[in-house]
Amino acid sequence: MQLDVLNIKGKKTGRTVELPEDIFGIEPNDHVIYLAVKQFLAAQRQGTHKVKTRLEVKGSSKKLHKQKGTGGARKGNIRNPLYKGGGTIFGPKPRDYDFKLNRKVKDLAKMSALAYKAKGNAILVVEDIQLEAPKTKEFAGILKELKLAGKRALFVFPEYNDNLYLSLRNVQRVEGGLLADINTYDIVNAEVLVLCETAAKVFSEEEVEA
Repeated sequence: MQLDVLNIKGKKTGRTVELPEDIFGIEPNDHVIYLAVKQFLAAQRQGTHKVKTRLEVKGSSKKLHKQKGTGGARKGNIRNPLYKGGGTIFGPKPRDYDFKLNRKVKDLAKMSALAYKAKGNAILVVEDIQLEAPKTKEFAGILKELKLAGKRALFVFPEYNDNLYLSLRNVQRVEGGLLADINTYDIVNAEVLVLCETAAKVFSEEEVEA
């Protein structure tokens, strides 16, 4: 899959980047994408929810009346879950929602997400963006030139750039990440995947090495 490299003005530079077919041209697997997104979202949950059981709520532990002979139902103490202010039965307790996914499943999910972006013509390759200082306004101007204003865009960089991250972090619906750190959820959640030229070339280099 060959894509033109655009400059920050949205014009073709005359250079192209070849994205490997065995990543961007595979038949996407919807189920592994579902599993990867589910695992990512589950891992974001804090799981700190907690209710008090009858052992933990305040109240006397004295039995309210004798077990038999009253004509009424048997009762324990005032902390019985059936009473107002009593404990909660089977309530939530702190837990970890994360679950394990095999590396091959995660890799296939990421490739499937990339393949969907390729099929939908939702991938742009842009020359490496260099900003002399953190300027949100300047970055917003680049988005406008690339016709990405208002779209959910994921910018992928080959290495950390402080000026870029500080410039884009306050722009709504725009995320940025390192090539090594992007995950299936980030790709699926974005309308447009924007690869910096150096990051895009890494795919081709890995293809040659393999």
